[in-house]
Amino acid sequence: MDIIELRRDLHAHPEVGFTEFRTANRVVLELRSNGYSVSYGADVMVPEWRRGLPPSTQIDLAYERAKNDGADETILQGMRGGLTGVVATLKGSAPGPTVAFRFDMDALPIVESTDSEHVPNANGFASLYRGEMHACGHDGHTAIGLAFAKAMSARKFAGTLKLIFQPAEEGGRGAKSMVDKGVVDDVDFLICCHLGLDLPLHSISGGACDFLASTKLMAQFHGVSAHAAAAPEKGRNALLGAATALLNIHALPRFSSGATRVNVGVLEGGTAPNIIPDTAKMVLECRAESYEVNQDLEQRVRTILLHSAAKHGLTCDIETIGEAATAVCDHELKSLVLDAAKFIEFFTEFKDEHPLGASEDATFFIRRVQELGGKATYSILGTTIAAPHHNPKFDIDEQILPATVQLFERIAMITLQTRAE
Repeated sequence: MDIIELRRDLHAHPEVGFTEFRTANRVVLELRSNGYSVSYGADVMVPEWRRGLPPSTQIDLAYERAKNDGADETILQGMRGGLTGVVATLKGSAPGPTVAFRFDMDALPIVESTDSEHVPNANGFASLYRGEMHACGHDGHTAIGLAFAKAMSARKFAGTLKLIFQPAEEGGRGAKSMVDKGVVDDVDFLICCHLGLDLPLHSISGGACDFLASTKLMAQFHGVSAHAAAAPEKGRNALLGAATALLNIHALPRFSSGATRVNVGVLEGGTAPNIIPDTAKMVLECRAESYEVNQDLEQRVRTILLHSAAKHGLTCDIETIGEAATAVCDHELKSLVLDAAKFIEFFTEFKDEHPLGASEDATFFIRRVQELGGKATYSILGTTIAAPHHNPKFDIDEQILPATVQLFERIAMITLQTRAE
């Protein structure tokens, strides 16, 4: 398996959260071919705990697209409706610990750059699915996971290796459904990772810090339409209520206990200038350094939404469409990652921790493992990036991919062999 070729194939076929049918299908086939026991779909996800599902029409179109692209229909059937999580296990030759690695698979709703200097475009592996793009490195993560799986299939070890391929990391939507299914309840050591994040090529951090707890909300405002000139008093302006909420949400005070963030990212409503809009939609988020502070901030946001609606004679339905927690990486595993990296010639700079400064639903995996007595970390692997994460010109330096496979192989062998003795 050529990891560069694999990453480029995944990059050319990006799929947003809960529509990763082609990607997950390939993951299943590759893992099976290397002797792993593979579970997917409802066997590794609690369907009702998924957050922010795309419209069923979008899911169905992606399903048919994957089928047309040659995906195995038997596997696809088990993923119908957006159940695209995959978990694989490989048993060692003797009893020992369970060591898990988690990889995210989803892309972003971004139109990829067609600039002639954009490497994927110049080399013929830019997105074939307009409006979807791997602009955060998850194509690299998935490629690393599959190449690592193949490398470990030839190894002898004690214990169990578990590989978790998660859908819908973007927006904090996919992890909790897998956590609640119990996929990490038997895990003794968990390694999560991310490429880039402002670490230069050849550098690595054993763990991450400054995770921001986050809640993503969608609010639907409902009013009454009317003629904007002949009978404006008979209308109840849903867009006005949403706009009132927007201004007040962004006016919320900061917290003395730590950094907080709020952002209204989507505000939609109305059909014509002479009609009082009877519906409006808002999509927003709040974040905080503390899980508890974020809960407080979320409650304040919800209060503003409901009161803004009431002020204008509206009703408001609020749905949680994504969430992430805070986490603290275990010192023991951070040190193990760095010690292993020092044996890989590619890595020359080593950091104990690197600030994430954003949100990640891998935190739910990390917290669950730790709650049950295990150890977990979230390592950041440095690579040159062509543009910031979530940018149409984003790309990674692919040198990091084979080096990370070597690193993970060494980490796995240390944890599985040494801990089993």
